Amino acid sequence: MHTQRMTSEISLSGKTLFITGASRGIGRAIALRCARDGANIIIAAKTKEPHPKLPGTIYTAAEEVEAAGGKALPIVVDVRNDELVDAAVKQGAEHFGGIDAVVNNAGAIMLTNAQMTPMKRVDLMFQVNVRGAYTCARAAIPYLKKSENGHIVNMSPPIDLDPKWFRNHTAYTISKYGMTMAMLGLSAELRSFGIGVNSLWPRTIIATHALKMVGGMVLTKKARTPEIMADAIHAILTSPGNELTGRQLIDEVFLREKGQTEFDHYSVEPGAELLPDLYVTEPLL
Repeated sequence: MHTQRMTSEISLSGKTLFITGASRGIGRAIALRCARDGANIIIAAKTKEPHPKLPGTIYTAAEEVEAAGGKALPIVVDVRNDELVDAAVKQGAEHFGGIDAVVNNAGAIMLTNAQMTPMKRVDLMFQVNVRGAYTCARAAIPYLKKSENGHIVNMSPPIDLDPKWFRNHTAYTISKYGMTMAMLGLSAELRSFGIGVNSLWPRTIIATHALKMVGGMVLTKKARTPEIMADAIHAILTSPGNELTGRQLIDEVFLREKGQTEFDHYSVEPGAELLPDLYVTEPLL
């Protein structure tokens, strides 16, 4: 098994991260947080032209990463296309000299029941969520094995088989739980190589442009900013992969475990009541 430094000494400076869906939202926040440490960011996302309703492209994200102190390589990637994924991972590894972490952040969502969910959307959620995360992880494994502290993080929830989490959106739940199941399998498969494989999910809803489009400012005021997820990812990637693996993590719970006690600054509206995210059963602290 690989030997690793103590947590306090692990730095992301010069480390290379492959982040899907990094042109906006949570993925962009993760990229910028890690760039502040001097990390290399492979921005793997679909948006190369400005979207009429959503801000950010892989190129604007790359400029922000460079301005934050990191190095960026924007690559157009659709995680449904294995050849594009394989080529992007290879290009990123050759450009930066390896890959140290994969963050499977790209996602597709449709919170509708079986009759209201067209099979085209079912396929999209399965392909982007579970299959996309699996193919990105699989492509990066040869490079992660060479890293001194390799990590894979799937942005997916802890598994709870209570039917209430399936009832109103069966297809979406299956696709997201599938990501966590892939994490559990890969964590066991890669444990002997010192690669940490974990899932991460927010304790509260997160303010993204997608949330604004779905719920408007009413929901957004009860949300936290993407920065809490970015800080949680940073805490994962700076932990020893051979010690932190196979866990179904919740952002706030994990950050508290790491010693953080202040969370008010993540609230979109300070003092507002926070709304728990899907799949979170424990009461908010």
